[in-house]
Amino acid sequence: MKQVLTALVAVLSAGVFAQGKPIKIGEINSYSSMPQFTTPYRQGWQLAVDEVNAAGGLLGRPVQVVARDDAGKPEEALRHAIELTSKEQVDVLAGGFLSNVGLALADHALKNKRLFVASEPLTDAMVWEKGNRYTFRLRPSTYMQAAMLVEEAAKLPAKRWATIAPNYEYGQSAVASFKALLKARRPDVEFVAEQWPAQGKLDAGTTLQAVMQAHPDAIFNVTFGADLAKLVREGNQRNVFPKTPVVSMLSGEPEYLDVLKDETPRGWIVTGYPWDQIDTKEHSAFAANYYKKFNENPKVGSVVGYATMQAIFAAIRKAKSTDNEKLVTAMRGLTFTTPFGPAEFRALDQQSTMGAYVGKLDLRGQKGSMVQWRYADGRNYQPADSYVRSHRPAAANQ
Repeated sequence: MKQVLTALVAVLSAGVFAQGKPIKIGEINSYSSMPQFTTPYRQGWQLAVDEVNAAGGLLGRPVQVVARDDAGKPEEALRHAIELTSKEQVDVLAGGFLSNVGLALADHALKNKRLFVASEPLTDAMVWEKGNRYTFRLRPSTYMQAAMLVEEAAKLPAKRWATIAPNYEYGQSAVASFKALLKARRPDVEFVAEQWPAQGKLDAGTTLQAVMQAHPDAIFNVTFGADLAKLVREGNQRNVFPKTPVVSMLSGEPEYLDVLKDETPRGWIVTGYPWDQIDTKEHSAFAANYYKKFNENPKVGSVVGYATMQAIFAAIRKAKSTDNEKLVTAMRGLTFTTPFGPAEFRALDQQSTMGAYVGKLDLRGQKGSMVQWRYADGRNYQPADSYVRSHRPAAANQ
């Protein structure tokens, strides 16, 4: 009886405690154009919001997320950002999937002095050349993930490299970082071919034919989603894979492995998320709660959505306010929790230290999986302060 009364008091207290005006977070993402990532992403942030509200909310107020779909278009994202900040009067903006959309939202944040927590956009320009006081980025950047992959790529005997990447900010940034970092470690390598298909419009046969005519020893791949599936299928049919080694960004993520199924190419060196093999306390609790709520296992999007909200919640607690200037101050150097472990927003460029998993692809039954993996802590793959200062406007931190 005592336990029942204690539980009832806790529930009633939480309900009474969070009765003020809601803290509103405006969330903009490519829900219709990238559902394989953004559906679990939405579920991730829903879990975080439900948990914080069940615990009494923040500052005595409930948390409310107002979500909008940008359809993968910068102009749509900006339209929603204007509506969320003016009509909905949200306290914080968050989200973004494609890098060009994220950069548009970052520009809006600067012009309107509105905190923007970029969850997924990976381009380095987000925190460097086009970085600004109001934009913070959660996921490890193209530079950071390229650095993680280069550690393994440099061990390959390959000297002649080809690249395949989508022809927009994310792909361009990833290739530039990979090239520079690999050549710094291996001055003997050369890049003999580049292919820049339009995002979502890859002609896999033509692309692979052009690449293999240059006789590369290895390939760096940055395609994802439907383009990745096309590339893998065509490469398997042409016996390009696994004959030619591939280093590939994001390809070990469940969002993409679930689509590849038994076509998953063995031996690719990738960044990804071996969710079923991670046994840390933070991840085990998150995965169990996620499965209990949604009756499915988490994906990278789930982790990103959950961690995005955890970062925002930590900033509000630290600032004891939703005032944007106080939140920006609180975000710099902020430590927060993620299913991958603790992370921090580096004050210098407002980039999170959240890391990624690096390993190789293999088949387990009829499904793709990561093997020989390790967790790469993001703080170990960020460039030196001097490098950041040379790439980030001095005014961005003022």
